[in-house]
Amino acid sequence: MELDALIERYHDALLVLTGGDAEPLKAMWSHEDDVTLSNPWGPTRRGTSDAVAGMEFAASNFRDGTPRSEPHERLALFVSDELALLVENEYWRMKVRGADEPSDVDLRVTSAFRREDGAWKVIHRHADPITRPNPAGVIGYQPDS
Repeated sequence: MELDALIERYHDALLVLTGGDAEPLKAMWSHEDDVTLSNPWGPTRRGTSDAVAGMEFAASNFRDGTPRSEPHERLALFVSDELALLVENEYWRMKVRGADEPSDVDLRVTSAFRREDGAWKVIHRHADPITRPNPAGVIGYQPDS
């Protein structure tokens, strides 16, 4: 399936991003003004140039990224003729913000894809560090590792 190949390339591009290079990921994104990027580095970015700036900023804070075991735990994939929504947990190990030692980075991720001119493009990515239960129901809760 064409979408499966895109998701594999998307995962490869995310690995490159954890090494500090946003170019492969940027190449997969739609160039429409309705794209959005919501990552742990700040508020949601809207539009191609703002989303690209967000990817570049994220990449500038990462280096020496490697996947931990199976880095993409697929939780759900919803597909129609024109849209697809992928829900995953991601598990990385990388140096963040100039650190000398790598850190484990676990992300809860929702990615959306749209068919444009016969090809699938990324139109949204939301990633946050909430991958474990939050028993207290506290917004901003960060469970101990």
